[in-house]
Amino acid sequence: MSTPATSDEQPGRRRWLVALPLVGFLAVAALFLLRLYGGDPSKIPSALIGRPAPQTTLPALEGLANNGVPVPGLDPAAFKGKVSVVNVWASWCVPCHDEAPLLTALAKDTRLQIVGINYKDSPDNARRFLGRYGNPFSMVGVDANGRGAIEWGVYGVPETFVVGRDGTILYKMVGPVTPANLDSVLKVEIEKALKARP
Repeated sequence: MSTPATSDEQPGRRRWLVALPLVGFLAVAALFLLRLYGGDPSKIPSALIGRPAPQTTLPALEGLANNGVPVPGLDPAAFKGKVSVVNVWASWCVPCHDEAPLLTALAKDTRLQIVGINYKDSPDNARRFLGRYGNPFSMVGVDANGRGAIEWGVYGVPETFVVGRDGTILYKMVGPVTPANLDSVLKVEIEKALKARP
């Protein structure tokens, strides 16, 4: 026969029962934060890897020229036959300013083409941005409403893709191109794409 709980046992048990949901919530929150911030954001997988680049046509950045010739907008047909680096950028994006000189230097590699998608930007600011850092892009598509970025599966600017000669997306970098990841990651992926058989 059990004895009734003493008055000292009841409050301690109640406190534990009241605290149990809070302990559970804190454990779930800690797990969520660990998954959210514990990994490398540049390694977020993309459902588009191994698939054809989106057939998104975007208009040219009005008034942008290279040696007096207007720079064309984004034409998906231009991916065929060339290894392409597609960079989604905006003048209001702080990391885009940091990566711009690196992309300009990368554009000197004549084995590939660098394509820009200008995301939700004003044309004047976009032209000023390219005037300040140089224009590495052989094409600049204006994505004024963000629809093109959605089709490319962009999480946020900047993001960079490597597209193979057959128009297939081979790699996606989330976040800015930096001096560290340019050589150790992006150029490695570009070389793989250049060596791949068409």
